[in-house]
Parts: sequence; C-alpha cells; structure tokens
Amino acid sequence: MHNPTDIAVRQKSRVLEIAFDDGTRFAIPFELMRVYSPSAEVKGHGPGQEVLQLGKREVGIQGVEPVGNYAIKPLFDDGHESGIFTWDYLYKLGSEQDALWGQYLERLHAAGYEGDRGRDPGTMMPGAAPASGCGHRH
Repeated sequence: MHNPTDIAVRQKSRVLEIAFDDGTRFAIPFELMRVYSPSAEVKGHGPGQEVLQLGKREVGIQGVEPVGNYAIKPLFDDGHESGIFTWDYLYKLGSEQDALWGQYLERLHAAGYEGDRGRDPGTMMPGAAPASGCGHRH
C-alpha cells in the first residue's frame, strides 16, 4: 500500500500534486482524474459498462474531502462528487498516466472523435446525448 506524504490541489495548472512515502511524486491532471473516476457513474456496474466522459479538459476541483485514512473524495466543479480515490488508485493514475491518456484518446476515436476532440466542453456529436451514468447517485 502506498501512503501519501503531501497532497496539494493546484487550481491554476489543474493538477493534483501528490508525494508518496516511497519518494515518488506525481502531478495528476484533474481531467485524467475525472475521466477515470472510480465511481459507478463513470465505471458502470461491471466490465464493459464504462461511460465515456466528454468535455472534461477544463474541469476543476472545488475541494477535496478526506475519506478515512485511505482515500480522498474530490469535489469536481461539474457536479461529480461520488468518486473515492484511494491512495493506491492515485498512485496508479500517477504512475500509468501516459498509458491511461492513450487509452482515453483511443476510446474517443472509437466514439467518432478525431484528434483529441471530445475533451473540450461542447464537442458532442450532433444529436448525441450527454454522457451520463445509470441515473443513480452513488
């Protein structure tokens, strides 16, 4: 298990800076955290149920709530507040962010977005409904 030694929310650069007890430090973009939120709203209720998150390039974090001694719950400015990010999950996001970005862009392309379109607000495909979860608040 990885334990943080320092956490800072950097509003201007839109990153969560986190240092761990093994000496590693990461700057995790808010957008990456939002599109890979461990909530049911994003992950769905099982494999293959993931909901592609669109228009999150400029998402912010209004605050962070501690969850016991093992996690944080970021309060995103788009209203998403149900993801609980454990220390190990934040370590994974930080250490694998290049691969995760690539996977996210591949999912956007598979959904019909070119380049990195789909990351900006207002880049929905004509007639498409906004990305949403199952409708349950988790």
